Amino acid sequence: MNIYVGNLSYNLQEEELKQLFGEFGEVTSVNIIKDKYTGQGKGFGFIEMANEAEAAKAIEALDNKEIKGRNIKVNKARPPKPKSNNW
Repeated sequence: MNIYVGNLSYNLQEEELKQLFGEFGEVTSVNIIKDKYTGQGKGFGFIEMANEAEAAKAIEALDNKEIKGRNIKVNKARPPKPKSNNW
């Protein structure tokens, strides 16, 4: 399951997120979205977990949890909207 994580501290590292979610099950990938010029985190990212039930437990347990002084927002990621070619 792909999980959206928002309101992250800008200096939070991907390894820290992996450890946090790893308490609930196998984390297959972590991707904090970064500014392409500065490399600084933009405050959100995505976690991929192998097991749906473990992912659901992680979402329930971690939503609104304080991490590095910020209450993170955690929910199931929505698929990206298709891009329209209308000018």
